Amino acid sequence: MQIQTIQITQLTPDQFEETIKKAVKSQLDFLRKEIAPIQPKEEYLSRKEVADLLKIELSTLHNWCKKGKLKPYGIGNRVYFLRSDIEKALVPLNQKGL
Repeated sequence: MQIQTIQITQLTPDQFEETIKKAVKSQLDFLRKEIAPIQPKEEYLSRKEVADLLKIELSTLHNWCKKGKLKPYGIGNRVYFLRSDIEKALVPLNQKGL
């Protein structure tokens, strides 16, 4: 490993401080972008989470899936729903006839 020596001769203490601040800020900004938590593109909810969210029974959720009101997704024996699909299924009552 080679050691490098840097000599700063023509900077005032304020100029030196400002130079260091700029360099540190630049590195911190870069790291914030690189390390920023990756947001999931879409949130998947389990049957239980959807039932709890909508305050319904699992049997009601099953019936809504059979009627096509909600679209389930699955892998193996697991069933999931997209949060955006749940929110799209909720419509203002003044648009639908009761």
